[in-house]
Order: sequence, then structure tokens, then C-alpha cells
Amino acid sequence: MRLPQFGSVPSFSNTPGRELLARSQVLKRSWPFVLDLCVAAMGLACFYAVVRICMFWAGPPSEQMVVSLSPRSLPLYAFYSVVRIFLAYVLSLVFAITYGYTAAYNKRVEPLMIAALDIMQSIPVLSFLPPVMLAMIRLFPTRHIGVELGAIVLIFTGAVWNMAFSFYSSLKSIPRELVEATNIYRYSAPQRLFQLELPFAAIGLVWNSIMSVAGGWFFLMACEMFHFGSRDFRLPGLGSYLQTAADAGNGHAILYGLLTMVAIIVATDQLVWRPLITWSDKFKFEQVESSKHGSSPLLHILTHSAGVQAILKHTTVPLGEAFYQRLAKARAARMEKLATAPAQETGAAAAARVLPWVLILVVAAAVVFAAQRALILLSPVDRAQYAELLKGAGATFLRVNFSLLLAAGWTIPVGVAIGFNPRLARIAQPLAQIAASVPATALFPVILLALVRLGGGLGLGSIVLMLLGTQWYILFNVIAGAMAIPTDLKEVATLFRFSRFERWRKVILPGIFPYLITGMVTASGGAWNASIIAEYFRLNNRTLTTLGLGAQISSATEHGQFPILLLGTILISLMVVTTNRLVWRPLYRLAETRYRLG
Repeated sequence: MRLPQFGSVPSFSNTPGRELLARSQVLKRSWPFVLDLCVAAMGLACFYAVVRICMFWAGPPSEQMVVSLSPRSLPLYAFYSVVRIFLAYVLSLVFAITYGYTAAYNKRVEPLMIAALDIMQSIPVLSFLPPVMLAMIRLFPTRHIGVELGAIVLIFTGAVWNMAFSFYSSLKSIPRELVEATNIYRYSAPQRLFQLELPFAAIGLVWNSIMSVAGGWFFLMACEMFHFGSRDFRLPGLGSYLQTAADAGNGHAILYGLLTMVAIIVATDQLVWRPLITWSDKFKFEQVESSKHGSSPLLHILTHSAGVQAILKHTTVPLGEAFYQRLAKARAARMEKLATAPAQETGAAAAARVLPWVLILVVAAAVVFAAQRALILLSPVDRAQYAELLKGAGATFLRVNFSLLLAAGWTIPVGVAIGFNPRLARIAQPLAQIAASVPATALFPVILLALVRLGGGLGLGSIVLMLLGTQWYILFNVIAGAMAIPTDLKEVATLFRFSRFERWRKVILPGIFPYLITGMVTASGGAWNASIIAEYFRLNNRTLTTLGLGAQISSATEHGQFPILLLGTILISLMVVTTNRLVWRPLYRLAETRYRLG
């Protein structure tokens, strides 16, 4: 039989072979078209969602929103909640990058900004609730958007801080040789941000984004339905649906709401987090590429879509090149101007030096004025109330730290196992995300009833609820830290036959240490936040309380007692600042110096 020549297409003597070849060629040509259709469908769905939410927000505010417990209302309620959490996440991401960047590269304000970040992430959501909600309603008195923006800002206050800590910690951990390379090649600040700092922080940001969205689901019930004095604020959403079902003791409605939430979380994992985790893996700082990689069907669709590639080729790529060329020319012109300019100080330079001091004086005057008004507001508080608040602060402080120890005891080994094994991560990551996103407040009635039957009460139940709400901060940060450990370090440990103890002491714990400290700090803030729900809970039209600062803040918010609310917030801030000075700041310095890759 005559063989075909090199480069020619072999001929098939039978008809089925020809049909098989023709069919494979048709599929090969049509597959990119199918991918383009999928991308176009997703774009149209997003456009319809934007139109629908704009029409709803532009409407007049309703005086008394009635939350229906019918399962038919769940799709619309879920849509509203997803939009609120998405917008709060986008706001959190922008704030985290801006705040973390400013704190990392400004030595003068860095201690103040980190201390403020510690305080803000530990202040309960209900402490922000009255001023934020009243301010937004005043801004938009005739539109529903005022209440919506208030809820979004409240979700933002419960989700942003761990992302800011993560980005700040990543910037402080960038290897020196990479920073020196950007200085040698004269990168501008935006170029260094997009080509070094954001890629290096990508893994930590992605995993902390998962935790932030999970925290948004956790506080959704408090943000969509709450009481302040005689006013009742309600928004149509999945959180208000679950809260209404819990107040009414409707087990079927709670089950429907939880199933809907789990479905949304699973869809989010497949459509958002799985592609981002797979994409961020390429930014791992290592000299030996790992042989184990994750996979994502959606990322495959986006990377193999001809339409998406054409859009990127004709928009993003040329715009990016033009942007960096313009930055390079501007930097060269600025350096040339500085080299040829006279040594004397210009008026603009003098004004630039004076402006920061003017801003500091304005901020100091505002702080003094606010402190004076706060002291006037605290004047009605008597000694007995001070003593009760101090007792509550001590009780909550013990619960917060005990829950942190319990959380660290299991999340560190489990997080390292997930981070080291991509196959296990594909299974465990969505399960952990589901468990972290399901509001513990929806499960708390069942847990509390079981503890009461076993002889416990809300004192023990509050620790359980704090643990359910804060352990995920540590777990996701440990997973991110384990995934960021370079593959060559793991191979060196295997090559020198490290024992399990040596592997943990010399590779794993030093590698995850910066991420672990970030997780512990944010978990501490999450525990203080969870105290407002854990120590003051409504069950079957009954209010269960235990001694604690969270219970006192929740009670003050419900009854409109501003002095107690303010004093409780001040006590939390003082305890957080003290803990930061004595514990977290020394550990952060240790992470920046001794346990830094380089």
C-alpha cells in the first residue's frame, strides 16, 4: 500500500472515516462560536440586571415593607441581596487597595492608619448603623436608593477590613529583589502597582475576597432588617426573609431561604471564585513551576472565546501599551525638568510642603470638636452604667480570645492540607465557602435550643456563634498562605527528607506566618462584630441576653440610647488599640523582617 507523502492529508477508503473527519472539522469551527454565544448571553444577563435594579432604586421609598415568606418571592429577594453584596464588595476592593497602599508606603501615617484599621474592623456593624442609615435617608429622602445605599455601606463595614489587611501585608512582604528590579527599570507608581504589587497580592486578595463576601452574607440579616428606636427599617432580600422566618419560627421558610442561599453560593463559586483562584495561581512567587494546577470551565470559556480575544486585542492591549508609554514619557520629562531646574524652591513646591500640615491641623480640629461633643453626649451615663459596661467588656474580651484559640486549633492544619493539595482544594474550598457564607444567625436557633437542652445557655452559645462567624477568616488566610509557599521550598524539604516536625517548623509555619497573622487580626475583629448578635438574640418573640458588651450595644441600638452606644464603641476601641500595641504590631514586624520571602 502506498503511504501518503509528508505533509499531505491521508485519504480514507471508507465513507465513515470521511464523515468522522468532516464532523470533527465542523465541531472545531463551531466551538468558538458557541463560546461567543455563552459570553454574549452572560453580557445580556448583566445588562438586564443593571436595568432592573436601577428601576427599583429610582422608585419612592416604602414606609412599611412587608416581607413575604412565600417561596415564589425568593428569586427576586435573592437577586436584590446579590446586587447589594456585589456593590459592597466592589467598594471594599477599591477601599482596600487604596488604604493598604497608602499605609504601606507612608511611614509617617502608617502606625495611625493601621491602628485605625484595627479599631474600625472591630467596631460592631450596629455601631455604624444609626449614623449611616440616617445620613443616607437624608441624602435621598424621596428615593428608595437612600435605604439601599445605607444597607450597602453597612455590608461594606463588615467585609472590607480583612481585604485591606491582606493587601497591606502583601505589600510589606514583597521580596526586595523584585522591588529593586522595578527601581532599576524606573517603573512609575501605577506601573509598579499593576505589574508587581497587585499580582503579588492576588492570591491573598482572592481568598480574602471569598471571606469578605461570606462576611457579607453573615451580616445580611442585620443589614436588611433592623430596628432603631421606634423606626423599623426593612429591605426586600434574602437576609430579611431569613430574619422574618426566624422571628416567626417558620422552619419551612428558613429551609427554603437556606437552600436558596446555598444555591447562590455554589453558583458564585463556579462562576467567580473558581476562575479567580485558577487565574491567580500564575502569580505565585516561585522559581520552580508546580506540576499541579487547578481548572475552571468558565475560565476556559473566556480564554478560548474568539470574541473575547478580539475585544482584548483591539481595546485592552493597545490601551495598556499607550498608558504605560505615556507614563514613561511623563516620568522622563519630569526627571529632565528636575535635573535642569534651579535648586531654589518654587511656590508650588512650598505649597505642597505646607498643605499636609494644613490638613493635619484641620483633622486635629475636627477630632477635638468631635471629642468635645462626645463628652457632652456621655454626661447622662451614671456610675452604675459605667460599671456594667466594664463588666460586659471583660466578659466579651474573654469570649473573643477563647473563640480565636478554638478557631486556630483546627483551621491551621486543615488550611495547610487544603492549600498543599489542589485536588482537596477543589472539593473543600466550595464546602468551606458554603459553610462560611450560611449565616450562623439562621442556624443559631437550632444550636441554642440544643445547648439549652444539654444544660448550657447563651453564655456558651455566644462562644459557638463567634466561632462560627470568625473561624473562616483564619482558614481562608491559611489556605492562601499555604498556596503561596513556593514549590521549590517544598521540593527542598522533600529532597533533604525533612521530618514532619521540621517541615512545619522550617517551611510551613514561616511560609504562612504573614497570612496567619492577617487572619488572626481579622478574625478578632469579626468576633467583636459577631458579639452584637451572639450576646443578644431574639428567638420566638423572646429576647435572650447574656453579660457582654455586644448585648449592651444591641440593646442600646434597639432602644435608641446613643450615650450607651457611644460608650460601648469607645470601650471596644480602647481594648482593640491595647491588643494591637501589645500583640499584633510586634507580630506584624516579625512577619515583615524574619518571615519575608527574599
